[in-house]
Amino acid sequence: MRELHRPKAGAGEAARLPLRSSPRWLGARPAIGKALAPKRPGKGRLRGPRGEEMIIPHSLYVVLLEAVKQLMSGRAISIVPVTAELTTQQAADMLNVSRPFLVKLLEERAIPFHKAGTHRRVYLQDVLAYKRKRDEQAGKALGRLVTEAQELGLYDE
Repeated sequence: MRELHRPKAGAGEAARLPLRSSPRWLGARPAIGKALAPKRPGKGRLRGPRGEEMIIPHSLYVVLLEAVKQLMSGRAISIVPVTAELTTQQAADMLNVSRPFLVKLLEERAIPFHKAGTHRRVYLQDVLAYKRKRDEQAGKALGRLVTEAQELGLYDE
């Protein structure tokens, strides 16, 4: 039987490692954090590759910092204006429901929609508002169930 040998990690090997585990990334983490830190309270600075800088609002700094963290962890992100229009399939995917169930919600006026020709469209802000409300209701219901279970002695801490 033939024995397999792994090539020794050379300069090219590190380039093929995922970004978050490469030695280059691990060494760059503190520098990235320092570069992203706001220089003045309430303000942030965005620095370009040629050293150009722009003062940005703290709210934008927070969004960019979170985006960088997610990307450096290997996750994909999307930055979309809240006024963006979604198809029924996109909205259903966001709510983790089927498209027919979402259409039912639209017909029941649980989520506002409008039509683009014959197609239903929903605004991202309306989908997010519905999701927030749904999650809040689910949290309250779960809290009531836990309380009831404790009162009945079904739940030991």
